[in-house]
Amino acid sequence: MRFLMFLVLSCWALLGTTSVSAADARPNIVFIMSDDHAYQAISAYGSNRNKTPHIDRLAKEGMRFDRAFVTNSICGPSRATILTGKYNHLNGFTTNEKTFNGKQQTVSKLLQQAGYTTAMIGKWHLVSDPTGFDHWQILQGQGPYYNPAMKTPNGVVKHIGYTTEIIADLTLDWLENKRDKDKPFLLMCQHKAPHRNWQPGPKYLNRYKDVKIPEPDTLFDDYKGRTSAASEQQMTVAKHLSRNDLKLDPPQGLTPEQTAEFVKAYAEENKAFEEAKLTGDDRTRWMYQRYAKDYLRCVDAVDDNVGRVLDYLDQSGLAKNTIVIYTADQGWYLGEHGWYDKRWMYEESFRTPLLIRWPEHIKPGSVSSDMVMNLDFAQTFLEIAKANIPADMQGRSLVPVLEGKTPADWRKSVYYHYYELAEHHVQPHYGIRTERYKLIHFYKKDEWELFDLQNDPQELKSIYAEASSAELVAQLKKELTALRAQYQDDGSVVNFDEPKVPGKKKAG
Repeated sequence: MRFLMFLVLSCWALLGTTSVSAADARPNIVFIMSDDHAYQAISAYGSNRNKTPHIDRLAKEGMRFDRAFVTNSICGPSRATILTGKYNHLNGFTTNEKTFNGKQQTVSKLLQQAGYTTAMIGKWHLVSDPTGFDHWQILQGQGPYYNPAMKTPNGVVKHIGYTTEIIADLTLDWLENKRDKDKPFLLMCQHKAPHRNWQPGPKYLNRYKDVKIPEPDTLFDDYKGRTSAASEQQMTVAKHLSRNDLKLDPPQGLTPEQTAEFVKAYAEENKAFEEAKLTGDDRTRWMYQRYAKDYLRCVDAVDDNVGRVLDYLDQSGLAKNTIVIYTADQGWYLGEHGWYDKRWMYEESFRTPLLIRWPEHIKPGSVSSDMVMNLDFAQTFLEIAKANIPADMQGRSLVPVLEGKTPADWRKSVYYHYYELAEHHVQPHYGIRTERYKLIHFYKKDEWELFDLQNDPQELKSIYAEASSAELVAQLKKELTALRAQYQDDGSVVNFDEPKVPGKKKAG
């Protein structure tokens, strides 16, 4: 009897050990996100303006997504969606003027509960301090391109140098020296670059100096094929870039040595521009070249530092059991429609880059045309971690898509809602995108647009008012209404300071 009991207890002990080992062997998650990185500025997406060899590695060794979208194309709200797996009307962070309520359910907290160690390094941009992270070191607000003072649980730490490189340094230091190596981890490495006002690092100041960046076909868009919303915006290369954006005035907050390098790099071109007194299209073309080159210089720094992280994962042996995600908080206009910035449901800002590597799960060189969203990231992380997925999350795990087993009932349309009117004067709007069509409602003006993406991929002419579109419009409006109901967007926004009242609505 004692021998039998010994065998039973031994088996229990062995099973317990196996369970712990299995938990320890769960995949690590490295989530790298840049700010405002256009898919048009990644060579894996066919860029004709730059090369991104390190980010391209993720496409070669993993999967490139050609239809990845955001729920709301603006910095803070996108981040809130990624953390919660919910649209912004349910996580309360609809605009950058809000403060994220960190008491709510987030994927970082759920992964902690599931036995993961978690870290957040870089741009946070949610006002409140991070919650659900064992380690965090974040930029304050937007953060500067040089010499960032970064907030930590123990106070503010001042750094001297180029922010993109500093974020990568801190990421590598955490991986090597600060993480709990007995646990799988979630690491969120979030770059400030290439956000406005595009200050290149010292190594990149003269890159592209003698290169002409190709102009987008729609640089001189006249907006005549759309509603008044497109022409009322204030985000054109021609009219709305400042002297600071264009480096006609030197940046602030740099050391004397850094300032001297900046002034020297731009002096000759600036003098020629001031003396030429360019006007009209010639002036716009000059400003586009200056803007695009600075933007791409910032992208190149991100790419190089993504390479540093990938090299560490490879050299340390972590890569074999680590899923690496590269994305941006939304898309961006690199001169398309004459614009910079984002916000619109038009394709360049609504669509975001997404590249994922996961050895032994993703076939190298895969390309997905499935419609996916930043709404899906939280559930994807939880499934990877073999953790429970709360029923109130609104996305879907990408794991079957990554493994080449897209479910038959995968979404055929996506829903979008942008709220903020103030900066750049982009009208609030919501809409639906199917595989071929896009219907947008600028609801404060009650104006609608409909685009046939197959015949008009640049979205230059709305066909909403055409008689031949009536049946299609009715069908899309019905589907839009169904998606708004599915995602519980009745026009109200959850207020965490007071309970949501069922049926209570706000304008919009």
